[in-house]
Amino acid sequence: MPLFFSISPIILLIWMMTKRNGIPSYIALPLTALIVYFMQVFWFGVQPRLLHANIITALIAVFTPVTIILGAILLSKLMQISGAEDIVRNWLENISPNPVAQLMIIGWAFAFMIEGASGFGTPAAIAAPILVGLGFNPLRVVLLTLVMNSVPVSFGAVGTPTWFGFANLGLPDDNLLEIGRLSALIHFVAGLVIPLLALRFIVSWQEIRQNILFIFLSILSCTVPYLLLAQVNYEFPALIGGAIGLALSVLLARLGIGIRHYERRYSVQSVPFNKIVKAMMPTMLLIVILVITRIYQLGIKELLNNAEIAWQLNLGWLGDLIISKSLIISLQQVLGTSASAGYKMLYVPAIVPFLLVVLMCIPLFQLNRHQVKQMFCETASGIFKPFIALFGALIMVNMMMIGDENSPVIIIGKALASMTGEGWLLFSSFLGALGSFFSGSNTVSNLTFGGIQHSIALSNGININLMLALQSVGGAMGNMICLNNIIAVCSILGISNVEGQIMKKTVLPMLVYGGIAAVMALILAS
Repeated sequence: MPLFFSISPIILLIWMMTKRNGIPSYIALPLTALIVYFMQVFWFGVQPRLLHANIITALIAVFTPVTIILGAILLSKLMQISGAEDIVRNWLENISPNPVAQLMIIGWAFAFMIEGASGFGTPAAIAAPILVGLGFNPLRVVLLTLVMNSVPVSFGAVGTPTWFGFANLGLPDDNLLEIGRLSALIHFVAGLVIPLLALRFIVSWQEIRQNILFIFLSILSCTVPYLLLAQVNYEFPALIGGAIGLALSVLLARLGIGIRHYERRYSVQSVPFNKIVKAMMPTMLLIVILVITRIYQLGIKELLNNAEIAWQLNLGWLGDLIISKSLIISLQQVLGTSASAGYKMLYVPAIVPFLLVVLMCIPLFQLNRHQVKQMFCETASGIFKPFIALFGALIMVNMMMIGDENSPVIIIGKALASMTGEGWLLFSSFLGALGSFFSGSNTVSNLTFGGIQHSIALSNGININLMLALQSVGGAMGNMICLNNIIAVCSILGISNVEGQIMKKTVLPMLVYGGIAAVMALILAS
């Protein structure tokens, strides 16, 4: 019965969102959260105060994805209103009018690099508007960017899912490095297939076959350096692999290597170099700031995450409001419980870099007051429904994780492991995907289920590093069906009520990814 009550809300949510005439996420998610609330009170016997505390922490936590969405929309509006988007489109058309080349350059290599620098869902947030600006269908772009943004994720945000995601296990550095090596190898093999499935959402199999040489060269230009670097480092494979791959993909496309000659969709004039630089300045500034603020060795990341208390105020029964020296705003001991939440004002990629870059570029593009007002008003106009959907999602996630070893999430994980027995190695990646579906993060998935995977490996005599690598790979492939990511990229592109439709289509590539991970697990375990 505990398993039935634990898994029923998830089955109901999936049914509501994927059925014919599916219920929109901003209704389905709060409704599911309400069901989980009553389930925790009446079946699991959780104290209402703890549940209410987790609702409050969800309200704080929701500002992380919402402000990222706002920042990405604001940057997109800046590019549109300033005319930079048209110049970038013309530049990419001059590199190659071939749509496959454009999709691989932006949707694959560029997003690969951004994932390595930042994570937080920013690759799709930045790449998707560029692709839509090139004339691709917004819904199909959502599908492509979600599926493409899987291979680099285990090393996203400078390796955070690996070095921080498994931090609670107390593993030595050699183990983390071996987990990174195995993860990279599995991703490398999956990377030969997954981008093809992503491309199919936009172009035909015939077009894919006609450009197959370029596609594989672009894939390998990212994944070969990614795999090689993972042998010695677990922080920079995605960032450096993506940067190398982007440069090589642009060069290959410009030289026409491996791509079919494609008639231009419209006459394109040559764009002067200084105009290209100016139009690309917001994107280049964004990348530079992300890299500088994410690489620990540069010292700025530590400053932006400084948790040393600068100011503290007791709010009575509500909890303790704390502001750190790096402007991390947190509410701790909410309602007298252990629940807490915070918002890293300077580290979450919202104010820095999105808002900062926009403010820097307003004078660069000489926008007038009316244009600036239009930019901010259009950005704010479409955020209410995503806010409600994400708030509902985070309440549901928080409540599903209450109860430690007896929480619904852990009950589901343990039940899946016990049902498969010795064959768990074949299915372990799907537990990682489940974690990402719930939490929207490979890192949180690893933190949540890393301990379970570790104990199963010890109990069954399975290679611990391989098991945790499969967990990390699963967390990455789960990005395809992660509700937070789906809602975010749909909001940025201004499309609504299609979340269930998207999930139904992205689940197939995720299952293929899991199948590849299972085959690789058998090979590596032998």
